[in-house]
Amino acid sequence: MRSSYLAFLVLALWISAIPSRAQEAPYFVTYDHQLEEPRNLEIETQITTGIPRSGQNTFFSPYMELEYGTTAWWTTEFYLEGQGTSGDSGLFTGWRLENRFRPLAREHWINPVLYFEYENINEASRILKEIVGNSPELNEPNDELREHHAHELEAKLILSSTVHDWNISENFIVEKNLSESEGFEFGYALGVSRPLSRIASSKSCRFCRENFVAGFEMYGGLGSTLGVGLHDTTHYLAPVISWQVSDNSSIRFSAGAGLTDTSNPVILRVGYSYEIRGFGNKVARLLGGK
Repeated sequence: MRSSYLAFLVLALWISAIPSRAQEAPYFVTYDHQLEEPRNLEIETQITTGIPRSGQNTFFSPYMELEYGTTAWWTTEFYLEGQGTSGDSGLFTGWRLENRFRPLAREHWINPVLYFEYENINEASRILKEIVGNSPELNEPNDELREHHAHELEAKLILSSTVHDWNISENFIVEKNLSESEGFEFGYALGVSRPLSRIASSKSCRFCRENFVAGFEMYGGLGSTLGVGLHDTTHYLAPVISWQVSDNSSIRFSAGAGLTDTSNPVILRVGYSYEIRGFGNKVARLLGGK
């Protein structure tokens, strides 16, 4: 699976020949206030690799995401995810449906976004798209974890600001497992980033500074209604960078460091996204026979 993913990234670089005109946020966990453009479809694949503590196994967790701009104020996303553990097995871990709503149309000093997600996953999920509650146990084999299904509802308050060239984003997370009596679990994500340059180059190039956005994000759990606080929680600090390979494709990379004894020492993430502009219009014309 890993070699196929790398081959896909290499192929994407070769076929992406259009000069850059847009920039992709570099975050993997933190959300900013930008939504998908109406009727555009973005296809994204990401992979999370966890370098574990002593006595545990490395895990490898890919997922695919379809993001569609339903309207100017509403973006919806669908996820399929899996997981493989060295010395264990690989398996499909479930799917998620996410919706984000931006109540204010214009750009403001602080731009709020409301986020709601339904998750139909099993306990082997390791994409770490968000971290809430207390630290999970990572010692159980996949055959046991796959038998424990979870139906979860998640809500986020996303606050995002643009200050000069900087983006500053804060996410506050509440999650409820409908399958277990775990109370409401809490988490957070914080991100800061900026383009390496706002001045466009006089010539077309892929490696110009304006095609890169860099920063860092920090995220972790804050306990639950059964015990709010930082005791036995997981936290990560991760530098992030995105490269706008072409007008409609980008690559992101992150290397996160665990900040607590219960965190994985290192979390590596890589993602590739490709945007199909006017996808909704093309489908409508096709269905209308025009």
